[in-house]
Amino acid sequence: MYWQTSRYQIDLTRPQVMGIVNVTPDSFSDGGQHDATLAALKHCEQLIRDGADILDIGGESTRPGAPPVSLEDELARVIPVLREATQWGVPVSVDTYKPRVMQAVLDLGADIINDIWALRWQEGGAGSLDGTAVVAAHPNCGVCLMHMHREPQTMQVAPMQGDVLPQVRDFLVQSAQDLHAQGVDKARIMLDPGIGFGKTVAQNFALLARQAELLQAGYPVLAGWSRKSSLAGMVPHRHPDASLSATERLAPSLAAALLAAERGATVLRVHDVKETVQVLRVLEAIR
Repeated sequence: MYWQTSRYQIDLTRPQVMGIVNVTPDSFSDGGQHDATLAALKHCEQLIRDGADILDIGGESTRPGAPPVSLEDELARVIPVLREATQWGVPVSVDTYKPRVMQAVLDLGADIINDIWALRWQEGGAGSLDGTAVVAAHPNCGVCLMHMHREPQTMQVAPMQGDVLPQVRDFLVQSAQDLHAQGVDKARIMLDPGIGFGKTVAQNFALLARQAELLQAGYPVLAGWSRKSSLAGMVPHRHPDASLSATERLAPSLAAALLAAERGATVLRVHDVKETVQVLRVLEAIR
C-alpha cells in the first residue's frame, strides 16, 4: 500500500511519522516557538534529523476557540518555509482549509493537502475557489480528509453526541467518495478521524479502541493524538485535580501513537518525532 502524493509514492507498509511544523504564534502546544521563517526551517531540519518521514507545515492554529487567520497572513507564514522545505528530499504537507492557500502551495510543489474541513470550507465572493476542485485539478497531490464537528471556535462548546464511530466513518467515507467521483484516485486519499475536534474524551478514546472499524472502509488512516487535551488527565489518582500541560503529555502521546499504529494507522502526526520513531522501532521489532 502507498499514498500517492505530488512527488512521492509514500510507502505505507510501515507507519510513517509526520512532523508538525506550526508557523504560528498561538498553536495550543508550541505556538510562537517556530513562527519566524528561520526558526521554522531550523525546526524542520531537526525533525528530519529525528526521523520524520513527512513534514506538515501549518500557518493557522486550529486549537479549540482559535480565531481565524487571514489569507494574506497564512500565505506569508507558510510560503517562505515551504519554498525551502520542498528542496530537502522529504514529502511536504500543508495544513490548510483555504482553497487559495491550497492552490498556491501546490503550485510551489507541496505534496499533500491536510485539511481539517475535508474540503468543505467555502471562501465565498466573486471568483472564489473550491477546495475539491483545486485538489481534483492536480494530477497527483495527496490529500488528508479530517472529520471535525462544527468549527474550531465552537467544536468543544457543544461536542458530538451518541456513538461517534459510525458518524465519523460515514462522513469520511462520503467525503472520500465525493472526491473520488471528481477523478481523484483512491491512492491519493488519507482519512483522519479528527481526535479532539468536537469530540468528548470518551469519544476520542472510542475512536482509538475501534479504529479497525474505520479501516474497514478501505482507506489508510492518519492518527493525530500528539499532546491532545484528552491526554491531559493521565496523571496519578492521588492528584485528582492535576492536569498535564501540553509539553508534559509526551508519555501518553507515545502510548496513543503506538496503540494507533498497532491498530493499523499508517501515518502518525506528532510533535515529538524522535521519541515516536523510537517507539515504532519497538513495534517493528516485535512484528
